[in-house]
Amino acid sequence: MTRFAIKGIDPVLFRDVELIARLFFEEVQLTETDDRADFQLEFTLDESEAIEVRVTLTADKVQWSAEHVRSIEGCTGEKEIRKRMKQAISYVLVQVLERATGIEQPWGILTGVRPTKLFHTLLQKGNSLQEAKRLLEQEYLLHPEKTQILEEIIRRQLTVLPDFYELDKEVSLYIGIPFCPTKCAYCTFPAYAIGGRTGSVEGFLAGLHEEIAAVGAWLRTRGLPVTTIYFGGGTPTSISAEQMESLFQQLKSHIPDFGQVREWTVEAGRPDTLDEEKLALMKRWNVDRISINPQSFKEETLKVIGRHHTVEETLRKYQLARQMGLNNINMDLIIGLPGEGLETFAETLDVMRELRPESLTVHTLSFKSGSVMTQNKEKYRVAGREETREMVRMAREWARDQGYVPYYLYRQKNILGNQENVGYAFPGEESLYNIIIMEERQTIIGLGCGAVSKIISPVSGRLSRLPNPKEPKAYIDTYRRHIKEKLAKLDEAYGITPVGH
Repeated sequence: MTRFAIKGIDPVLFRDVELIARLFFEEVQLTETDDRADFQLEFTLDESEAIEVRVTLTADKVQWSAEHVRSIEGCTGEKEIRKRMKQAISYVLVQVLERATGIEQPWGILTGVRPTKLFHTLLQKGNSLQEAKRLLEQEYLLHPEKTQILEEIIRRQLTVLPDFYELDKEVSLYIGIPFCPTKCAYCTFPAYAIGGRTGSVEGFLAGLHEEIAAVGAWLRTRGLPVTTIYFGGGTPTSISAEQMESLFQQLKSHIPDFGQVREWTVEAGRPDTLDEEKLALMKRWNVDRISINPQSFKEETLKVIGRHHTVEETLRKYQLARQMGLNNINMDLIIGLPGEGLETFAETLDVMRELRPESLTVHTLSFKSGSVMTQNKEKYRVAGREETREMVRMAREWARDQGYVPYYLYRQKNILGNQENVGYAFPGEESLYNIIIMEERQTIIGLGCGAVSKIISPVSGRLSRLPNPKEPKAYIDTYRRHIKEKLAKLDEAYGITPVGH
């Protein structure tokens, strides 16, 4: 535990200090006064004409200091001024902690922010690509290597979706299937072992059918097209082929202009859920894109993280999908899994070179609250900061050499080495849904267990979240009430007055 004693700022700002401090230290404790603290932080603030922040960091009689002035020009209220105050505090704090620890933060002051979304916002304010990069480097302390990949991604997104800034005229659908063969150690998604849950599966699917019908009717009445449909979970292919086809038929029956949907993805992330019947079904229904996710090509790692399939099974199911005519396959890899370092990751990339999936997402391991791995951290030996950074660099160079382009990026709390997750694809094979969900450009209506509706009002631009229950029984017991709430929220966001008001 690294302890900080803080002077000179309101304790309501301590959370912002903690977020930055946690980029450098795994566990952090903040207090107002503590002579025994590892670090003493003293801030001086001036908000008269601009926000001026100075900080002095002291440890073992050694001091580091930094200062920063942030303009409040254009601020429309107290909330915007407070936001810039937080940015200024983060700015000086990153500088002194980098000097004190020798640890560089390539993402600068960004925590809990979608970097590409911020980049798009700067562009929409009239900045050029080069101006946006300069602002990110100067105002947010991003390293050039990060602004460069962001620029590449932004260019790709605007090429793939020329109507990117007008997507609020349509919606996308996310369908959450909460079942998996087993639960992985790093996972916090709604994922329940399907074995012995026959009743829950049938009850859940009955509710999902009703939800699809209700949302489809709402879309038809409002004249809203669907851009993309994404089956996630869990592992959607955990249910039977017959159950899958029944869901597909329900979508076709109720979603307006179903044949005009631009992209349809089904995650088949666990190879042990795939067989010829399911692959033939998805081919017959013209599913555009599937995911077969190895995460690792090391048998020992798969056992440690709780994935009950083998490397051989992953390779066999991948080849089977190819033979069945599925020609847009995504694969996920995770950097920094227990016991894996540079050598193992290089071997994994060699396998990927042979497979050549149309797209791959390279995740950096994140210790998510509630996961088995996070609750038992001492049992798992994972890669250090520098090794993680080197693997991220390796993935980027490898992808470029193989002809892949980066097209989406996101970051998570507690991610190893304060790095990122990047989606790569061959040009023209990018996942539209992945771009839309990360950049929050349009409403995504969530159906099924654990599905979160992200409703973006085309009237106000305001984003609101509405989650469905995560647990199958809770969903079965309450889905009708949640359908009503969802439709009411959609009516409100789209400026539609409910009948009778």
